Amino acid sequence: MSQGGYEAISQELFRKLKAQRLLLEFDDERSGSFEALRAVPDDKFVVLGLLTTKRPELESDHWLRRRVEDASRYIAKERLGLSPQCGFASSVMGNRISHEDQTRKLALAVRTAQTLWG
Repeated sequence: MSQGGYEAISQELFRKLKAQRLLLEFDDERSGSFEALRAVPDDKFVVLGLLTTKRPELESDHWLRRRVEDASRYIAKERLGLSPQCGFASSVMGNRISHEDQTRKLALAVRTAQTLWG
């Protein structure tokens, strides 16, 4: 429904938001680079929506770890989290992804988070 990276809005928006956590989608190229994370104030935590909910294919744990490490070049890893993007429904119509595939993706997120953050 929309496209483009966060760079265009990050400087102004990330600082003005009163939220403690920013849930940002980074599951495909249209999300842009992690460079926009430089604009996140020190009092905010960022949850990286790296697991796509648009397709059932499972991401590799190596790819997820590498992406989190890439993001940590711009914001401390201790201020990062990992999640699926968009809560398994990119729109009101939802996505064609089975309950089993959703369960596998959530299990992968947990395993990867345990590896990265203990």
